[in-house]
Amino acid sequence: MATAASRRDFEFRANSLECRFRDDVLAGLGQERKAIPARWFYDTRGSEIFEEITQLPEYYPTRAEVATLEQHGGELGEAIGPDRIVVEFGAGSATKTPLLLDRIAPSAYVPIDIAGEFLRQSCAALAESYPDLPIFPIEADFTRATPIPSELLGHERLGFFPGSTIGNLEPRAAVDLLREMRATLGDGSLLLIGMDRIKAPGTLLAAYDDAAGVTARFNLNLARRINDELDGTIPLDALVHRAVWNEDRARIEMHLEATRDISFHVCARYFTLLAGETIHTENSHKYDEAGARTLLLAGGWEPTHFYSDRDNRFMVVLARAIETAITP
Repeated sequence: MATAASRRDFEFRANSLECRFRDDVLAGLGQERKAIPARWFYDTRGSEIFEEITQLPEYYPTRAEVATLEQHGGELGEAIGPDRIVVEFGAGSATKTPLLLDRIAPSAYVPIDIAGEFLRQSCAALAESYPDLPIFPIEADFTRATPIPSELLGHERLGFFPGSTIGNLEPRAAVDLLREMRATLGDGSLLLIGMDRIKAPGTLLAAYDDAAGVTARFNLNLARRINDELDGTIPLDALVHRAVWNEDRARIEMHLEATRDISFHVCARYFTLLAGETIHTENSHKYDEAGARTLLLAGGWEPTHFYSDRDNRFMVVLARAIETAITP
């Protein structure tokens, strides 16, 4: 687990992330069409609420991905092989990680996540199940190239990016992220990535606007976090959760919509929202195999295997680093 030096790294990265959170929020609220990157959902409370979401009957992606990993675990083990270092981007609770670790006998595990306390809790639980597995948690924004611990240099790596998080990004940003992963993982690496498939809008809307209102709490928690951490005065009772399907861009969009005209401060800066105006908080792009292949190739990865659950709701793609990957 973490050494004294790595704990100091945690503190440094945490301070850096606080500054980036502030900058992203102020920049996003200052735009004509207000928007805040979805990565800032995931403080400790947001991560906990998301775990609730994954258990909802309407939220199929987690169950479909787990089913895919279970059904094709043997094939994945053969295709990946043993002794690789597993680098998990956006590790969260690491609930899917054992499905991979049990199949490939890795030499080390490096989880990267923006929510430091949640990350440490997850690693502590994982360490109990895998006492002989070296674990090197890194608190960082995985959308940027992240240095791997020096003691692990020279080992072949497998990037693990489950949960269809790649869909949160605009295609151009998704390509940039894939290139950053390519830089983090290096030559000879593999990437195992989850991607949600295009399907009926009704199924998609239910998954992002559940009857119990858990996703609404998740969305509103972002505004609560701004109030708590950035001296915000956003009137939470004036915001409601909205989920819409954008057919032209093949994506679900999540927004916080003002139910009345409001004004508020964040970090001593003044902002307004008119009734019906929104803060765009998340995209979730959906892909078919052709779109997934195009995206991965543009990001420096060549798909080698496509896996899906029996109902064809979700896909897990194994790709190898292209040795002549385009430099960002």
